[in-house]
Amino acid sequence: MPETIYQKSRPGRPGYRFVARTPEPPDDVPAEYLRRGPVGLPEVGEPQVMRHYVELSTLNHHVDKDLFPLGSCTMKYNPKLNEEVAGLRGFYGLHPEQDDADVQGALAVMHRLERRLAAISGLDAVSLHTVAGAQGELLGLLMARAYFADRGETRRTRVLVPDSAHGTNPASAAVAGLETHTFRSGSDGCVDLDVMRAALDDDVAVLMLTVPNTLGLFEPRIADIVEMVHAAGGLCYLDGANMNALMGHARPGDFGFDVMHFNLHKTFSTPHGGGGPGAGPVAVKSALEPFLPVPRVVEEGGAFRLDYDFPRSVGALHSFYGNFAICLRALVYITRLGSEGVRRAASTANLNANYLARKISNLYPIPFGERCMHEFVATGEPFKRYGVRTLDIAKRLLDLGFYAPTVYFPLVVPEALMIEPTETESRETLDRFAAALAAIAREAAETPEVLRAAPTRTPVRRLDETTANRSPVVTAPRA
Repeated sequence: MPETIYQKSRPGRPGYRFVARTPEPPDDVPAEYLRRGPVGLPEVGEPQVMRHYVELSTLNHHVDKDLFPLGSCTMKYNPKLNEEVAGLRGFYGLHPEQDDADVQGALAVMHRLERRLAAISGLDAVSLHTVAGAQGELLGLLMARAYFADRGETRRTRVLVPDSAHGTNPASAAVAGLETHTFRSGSDGCVDLDVMRAALDDDVAVLMLTVPNTLGLFEPRIADIVEMVHAAGGLCYLDGANMNALMGHARPGDFGFDVMHFNLHKTFSTPHGGGGPGAGPVAVKSALEPFLPVPRVVEEGGAFRLDYDFPRSVGALHSFYGNFAICLRALVYITRLGSEGVRRAASTANLNANYLARKISNLYPIPFGERCMHEFVATGEPFKRYGVRTLDIAKRLLDLGFYAPTVYFPLVVPEALMIEPTETESRETLDRFAAALAAIAREAAETPEVLRAAPTRTPVRRLDETTANRSPVVTAPRA
């Protein structure tokens, strides 16, 4: 990147002016902390400062700029009204240690969101404590452990997960002190009932299932799956990362699930990426409600308060009460859409994914499922004959102005391209993305070296990702 993009300062062109006087230093500031020379601020006019930062913002890809088809992440456009409400002084000026009487509005927000999420999930109670989907998984499993301990069934320590599960599922089980048993999926990409039946025994505590699964497929035998686990004495956990496909159409509680988490930052539209912010509320059936974290928001006589008096609670998983501003954005999103709008959002997400899948499947085969829900997994396997891999396709998409899909996951699809367009993209945008993938397919056959060298139009070229992961440089060198 040219150095001049950062070196904007020119002598004699400041965009500021200081009063020409030397103030008396405060008596309580040690002498070594007092400045003795010029401030050394850049000499740049206001227009140049604004243009500099606008230019920098365009160097990074973001959902306000164009399509962000990162599979399983639901990178939908975030309505700006959500941000405006979250920025109201009455909300952002609150302190979590204020008395309940001073924060009735915030407590009402949390209580209302819990009720709406309970209605959407078909479950009985919700906690907003957890600040990520993975932390929601951990909470769900800790509550399952507490539930079985309360029943004297301490032998139940195994968690079943299919081989297409999110990687956080087995990790959460390990952190919760449980053992993971991974079982293979069937030839259709869904749960094989015979394989799962063989894994069920008196040691099984929980089945963790993503619905729709990571291939974008709804489990057609979901009722049988839940019934089998319950008959064996286990609980059923739904990984709610893909609720964008179901909301308003189907409720996990009606399937028989006992516990699930939401990703508010995915399904209910909050800016995310780069590690945060997030929120992963957990919804449970009434049998697990006594084990929810404290404090809980309760309503008495039209007023709200935080209640800690739940003796069987697993305790607190996060300071105070989760990421309040993320919960607020989610409530605004749900309230603005209403029940019919929530339903239409899921319908459009599913429609967009199926439309895009049909547009590209003649070049990028889709190994599982003739129809998908909110996302699908294609493969770049046909291009290996040209010496081109999925990673090269992903890097070339960056040159063409798009963020790349999730790649090489799930592992059951070789050279996987996991694509989720979300409901907020227009047909024209999907057509442009499909055209870009078609152009890359032609390049793979005619000029594969272009793909192997990509990206060439981005501020940073292709990195040695293996070395970057094994030997990261996390601090800038000193001048």
